[in-house]
Amino acid sequence: MSDQTSKPTPPGDRIAKVLARAGIASRRGAEDMIVAGRVSVNGSQITSPALNVTETDEITVDGKPVGPAERPRLWRYYKPIGLVTSEKDDKGRDTVFAALPETMPRVMSVGRLDINSEGLLLLTNDGGIKRKLELPSTGWLRRYRVRVNGTPSETTIAPLKRGIVADGERFQPMEISLDRQQGANAWLTVGLREGKNREIRRAMDEIGLKVNRLIRVSYGPFRLDDLKPGDVDEIKSRVIRDQLGLQGPDEKPRLKKKPAQSRRRNMPRK
Repeated sequence: MSDQTSKPTPPGDRIAKVLARAGIASRRGAEDMIVAGRVSVNGSQITSPALNVTETDEITVDGKPVGPAERPRLWRYYKPIGLVTSEKDDKGRDTVFAALPETMPRVMSVGRLDINSEGLLLLTNDGGIKRKLELPSTGWLRRYRVRVNGTPSETTIAPLKRGIVADGERFQPMEISLDRQQGANAWLTVGLREGKNREIRRAMDEIGLKVNRLIRVSYGPFRLDDLKPGDVDEIKSRVIRDQLGLQGPDEKPRLKKKPAQSRRRNMPRK
């Protein structure tokens, strides 16, 4: 057997990771910028993201120096109905990121809410926070207030508590309770830990219930509370530190929504 020695890992971090931490773009976006030849390190253009850099390296994007990494930050945002949770939409629909206050730095969403859903959407400037909150292994419980058309009973919702198959895809058991009947509609509280694409709507369809309003009210320890559609509120540093084990920013004031961004909707009472 030949005597092979592994090469030592270069010091520093991957260039795309450094650009993402500096708020330039997501890691994927940073990699695209590198391949396009827009990034230089120590005066030399690079075209491959397979490069580690340290604090002593001088990095520029489009000829402009890249500043130091931003401190990890996290916000609560009440996503209104009618916005898509993506930076760009090929159908030309309004996006969450275009609707945010201009004073907000570049952020990423933690998970998604579909265009017809509303409520709590967490935003962060840090890829590490995003991954930590989205990992299935963390088991963060997402809780929703769901209005359905019909008159469900405990027997009706029992399959959701056991776990259900919809469109050939299996969903894990949901935490679900009947709150109240309101005319032709009923309000339920639903908790889930997976967050698959349109999971609640698809599961309700499977048992014959049509969702006509869906509001996420919490994501793990973070709650919607008194936010109104379009409002943004930065989470305190000690909360980030206590809940995620990460250093957060000093407390920031709440940022209100842009004028005439969307019609206010009051949260339903239980």
